[in-house]
Amino acid sequence: MHPDLKTAVELQRVDLEIAKLSTQVDEIPSQIQSIQAQLNHSLGAHEERKLRLTANQKERRDLEGEIKVIQEKISKHKDQLYQVKTNEQYRAMQREIEGEEQNIRTIEDRILEKMVEAESLQKLVQDAAARLEDEKTRVAGETKRLESARQAAEEERSQRLARRATLAEGLSASIRETYERVRRGRNGVAVAEVRDGFCTGCNVRLRPQMYNEVRTGESIATCDSCSRLLYYAEPATDVTEMAEGRNHQVAL
Repeated sequence: MHPDLKTAVELQRVDLEIAKLSTQVDEIPSQIQSIQAQLNHSLGAHEERKLRLTANQKERRDLEGEIKVIQEKISKHKDQLYQVKTNEQYRAMQREIEGEEQNIRTIEDRILEKMVEAESLQKLVQDAAARLEDEKTRVAGETKRLESARQAAEEERSQRLARRATLAEGLSASIRETYERVRRGRNGVAVAEVRDGFCTGCNVRLRPQMYNEVRTGESIATCDSCSRLLYYAEPATDVTEMAEGRNHQVAL
């Protein structure tokens, strides 16, 4: 294979590795942000339940305070029963007392509802508190792992960039210019393998003469369709086929 072509193939491999590492480095912050957002959502829901529980307890205290006020009114009205002068006034006072006692029963029903709600909220708060501690530990561990992975990817990318600089310097000026120009215009891929007479970069069949030139590897050829540098790799011999071939020879 032509030295420049061999270098270009290696340079392409390194460039693809750099692109993959860059994607990894770029994506990790959003992954960290995503798991942190999930944790923050759970924390927010937990705080909201705690606020609801606090509000529930205040509402129950307020209702209990209302009952106390009504009970005091009832006690006062009962004392006034002995001061009324007519049966009509007496009955009116009794109806008022009965209405206030009904108000107490209504408020007690509301307190009971709040107690049931508080019991449910208390269980949710307690269960969530236990889960959140585990979740915080998990998120902290996952964040640390991702940050370590990002640092490792950055270090590996730096090594690949240094290797790339060496390879690019080793190319002749004209081939380097062609490589960089095509790479910019072809989604980062400037070199393509030829298989069965087709350019794997654009899937266009090569002219027979060019196909033969590429197979020799003695000169630099570019695809007429996509302008990528072309190279040919001998297909790997299948191990099973080799074994069957040897067995056939022995049988003969």
